[in-house]
Amino acid sequence: MSGAPEGGRPEDLSRRLAQVRSRISAASHAANSSEPRLIVVTKYFPASDVRILAGLGVSDVGENRDQEAAAKAAELEDLSLAWHFIGQLQSNKARSVVRYARSVHSVDRVSLVTALGKAVAVEQERRGGAGSEPRPDLDCYLQFSLDPDGTADGRGGALPADAAGLAEKVAGTAGLRLAGVMAVAPVDASPDEAFARLLMISAAVRAVDPSATGVSAGMSGDLEAAVAAGATHLRIGSDVLGPRPAVG
Repeated sequence: MSGAPEGGRPEDLSRRLAQVRSRISAASHAANSSEPRLIVVTKYFPASDVRILAGLGVSDVGENRDQEAAAKAAELEDLSLAWHFIGQLQSNKARSVVRYARSVHSVDRVSLVTALGKAVAVEQERRGGAGSEPRPDLDCYLQFSLDPDGTADGRGGALPADAAGLAEKVAGTAGLRLAGVMAVAPVDASPDEAFARLLMISAAVRAVDPSATGVSAGMSGDLEAAVAAGATHLRIGSDVLGPRPAVG
């Protein structure tokens, strides 16, 4: 793969992962907080990279396209990995996603909540018929737009004003667990200010269910700001895996 050093891909990933873990540790120490969970976002990268990362201690993997995620999860079913779906999700993909995903970080509308609840019920029935263990409740992170104008932006997400209603819908749907909130900091805004807004939204969600304490925030470029704001999960891609490979 282009950009890999002479030592090969395992050495490249090991070096990059160590650097990211060091950044997370330093940021957590500076914030006097526990280290958030690292989700390595492997979209567009091969299953072989995920296998290498698993050998380096990575247990949480993020994907944003169902077709790619489903194929990787099937190929790597021998590994103990938690798959996190982090991309915008069409309701008609819900049945596929619940077959492999531990969580969905992009729940942004009531119709999707309904689709996920129905999909989990179908999946439980399928597993029961096959004599398999039932799946755990699907962890749902509510995605919000952090646009400073209070409007939905191109990155997706519900409006902050909809937080309580969306949280109540998830909390009242069998098979789903309200896990917390998720957002992507707007490109043209301060990540510190953006994540401060997310914490205010998180408070509204926790008013519905106090156990919904998850805060999925922070990527390669702003992980320090996310840690300082109290993120519990970081979604890091390029700083671990390197430049995105060319895709057709």
